[in-house]
Amino acid sequence: MRIVHAPAQLERRPRAVAVGTFDGVHRGHASVMRAISDSGLAPTVITLDPHPRIALGNRVDLISSLERRLELLAAAGVAETLVAAFTPELMRLEPDEFIATYLHGIGAEAIAAGEGFRFGHRRQGSVETLAGAGLELLPVVQVRDVSSSAIRDAVRRADLGGAAAMLGRPFELDGTVVAGDQRGGTLGYPTANIALGPALVCPHYGIYAGEALGHRAAVSIGTNPHYGGTERRIEPYLLDFEGDLYGKRLVVELWERLRDEQSFDSEAELVAQIARDVEATRSSVRPV
Repeated sequence: MRIVHAPAQLERRPRAVAVGTFDGVHRGHASVMRAISDSGLAPTVITLDPHPRIALGNRVDLISSLERRLELLAAAGVAETLVAAFTPELMRLEPDEFIATYLHGIGAEAIAAGEGFRFGHRRQGSVETLAGAGLELLPVVQVRDVSSSAIRDAVRRADLGGAAAMLGRPFELDGTVVAGDQRGGTLGYPTANIALGPALVCPHYGIYAGEALGHRAAVSIGTNPHYGGTERRIEPYLLDFEGDLYGKRLVVELWERLRDEQSFDSEAELVAQIARDVEATRSSVRPV
């Protein structure tokens, strides 16, 4: 997939376009991608970054990093993606200016948009505006009860099965491996310490089963209360893995919540519980 950051970087040719943030690229978004891919025109996405609500000063716990979002859009068959910076200048564009620059300017002939789609200054543009500008409105099969907000809520309460059902794949943690306390290695279970982006959603504290790099992963999310920790740590132990992950990006699927985090009377009890967590991880089932 080709990625650009300005309309002028895309040649003007017949395109079917989808516009939105597409956080998580969930099953509803996948239906939109199918609509533009099945149109016979060049399937093109305009994705907004940062999230409009974040740009307006609100808190949004994102499901996916921009990097992961682009990977998922490519996997959905999108040929070219324009990452449009959601700036005050973009917000001030009148609907006809947005259409002229971002749609007609790149050759868009059709657009996939639901009835509630709004765009332009003060959200004055609608699907009627698009149709009036000569754009074909592509039919999109609606996926009920699926939204980015509902997925965020499911993740926060560790309903990983519910989140996966809406995403069409397991929920993922996506971050860079950084140096940790290195206690896991001394206990026989060396973990990676993931620095998760501050804008990304994270389940509440506990021990989870999942997968990373083709290996089952037992994942601790919390403060390491046995050692009196106070800062959140995300520490996956990749079963049967050998290698150095420091400084590398790691995407970890979360499949199942195994238990709460807890303190133990002794380190021996902690190690015994980790061993049980590892066995539970081996028998865990991917939710999708």
